[in-house]
Amino acid sequence: MMIFPILKMGDARLLRVAEQVTAFGTPELHELIKDMFATMVAANGAGLAAPQIGVNLQLVIFGFKSNPRYPDAPVVPETVLINPVLTPLTEQTDDAWEGCLSVPGMRGLVPRWSALRYEGFDQFGKRISRDVNGFHARVVQHECDHLNGILYPMRIRDLTQFGFTEVLFPEMDPNQDD
Repeated sequence: MMIFPILKMGDARLLRVAEQVTAFGTPELHELIKDMFATMVAANGAGLAAPQIGVNLQLVIFGFKSNPRYPDAPVVPETVLINPVLTPLTEQTDDAWEGCLSVPGMRGLVPRWSALRYEGFDQFGKRISRDVNGFHARVVQHECDHLNGILYPMRIRDLTQFGFTEVLFPEMDPNQDD
């Protein structure tokens, strides 16, 4: 298993639109996914997109039972999502604090659809379709944004609600964040 370095905001590779995955079930894809999960866990992430490790493919992973960076978040099932399509199920959006492994040490208040359907494929080419809401929906939107070259600060409406985690959330253990 390999732990990849995570690209940081400012790296032009994070601004690309990712290419679709065309080959499923390959040893290379399985190895990449295994390494992405190892990288995500090592960084205390809630999710990780392939572009964050320099791989320009429409592939995201996410999920956890508990996460020190989001201690109040509900369980999100471990998921591999390839070539995703997101469809909002409501016009309602919710604002919540987000961080990102590619924007270490910072958080911002980001609006996201409160409920959506995500569709795509798993690593074997099996179709996935789930209706989700709350934090699960937020994580999916955040990770899929990476596939379109979007980092969460680009979605913040009020930059007074963006700053360093240690300042905004002094009670949070800085060793547990980003």
